[in-house]
Amino acid sequence: RSQFKVSERRVCRVLGQHRSTQRRLPRGRADEERLVADMIELTRQYGRYGYRRVAALLREAGWQINDKRVERLWRREGLK
Repeated sequence: RSQFKVSERRVCRVLGQHRSTQRRLPRGRADEERLVADMIELTRQYGRYGYRRVAALLREAGWQINDKRVERLWRREGLK
């Protein structure tokens, strides 16, 4: 893996990072791009709505989604 003679445990401890983060790459869901596109469309349409109301509109549109996921994507996309 690395050319340095330092253990994974020590490197992770120094960086303050959990060791399990080194083993598995995070994968997004397959429908995440469509969901974000729908979220952005709703925020354009209803500019004053927050993530909770947008989440409710997404559920009405047929998405099976909770508020936490919408909030996480909302922050990641920098929506206001």
